[in-house]
Amino acid sequence: MLDEYKEKIRHNDVFNINLSAASLCAPDFLKFIQTAFTGSSIDPAQICFEITETAAVTNLTAANNLITELKGMGCQFALDDFGSGLSSFGYLKNFAVDYLKIDGSFVKDLIDDPIDAAMVKSINEIGQIMGKKTVAEFVENQAIADKLTEMGVNYAQGYHFSIPSPLVDILNKR
Repeated sequence: MLDEYKEKIRHNDVFNINLSAASLCAPDFLKFIQTAFTGSSIDPAQICFEITETAAVTNLTAANNLITELKGMGCQFALDDFGSGLSSFGYLKNFAVDYLKIDGSFVKDLIDDPIDAAMVKSINEIGQIMGKKTVAEFVENQAIADKLTEMGVNYAQGYHFSIPSPLVDILNKR
């Protein structure tokens, strides 16, 4: 689909694609992705696959194999909903991901809840020490955005910035 809009795609655009646990374990999934890149003008570095922490931990070997192979092609990876799983920090060392997406359940109330603020701060600090970029989910107002900036979180997403929109609508507006 992205090839249809190649004249509207900028060199610094990154497209995030959520992967399900079933995709991680599908025997032909890696080959499917490799074939898709072979017939495409899209640079693999412009694709960031998102895997939920729970799916990655549940399918540790499959997730690591997929991450290793696709990162070798230039793709990026994000560990989504980070902090919502049972053993977040212990498993984090096993995944060669580029981004940690801080679970929105901590972000949305960080202004009023000191425990949520401490969780976000902690996840961000560990991510930064490990050389990973951090992304805060569920940013719904300027106060939260300002607090995340103060904490050093690299990126934020949420209704404060934009409502979800189909990719084709965004590209067609360019």
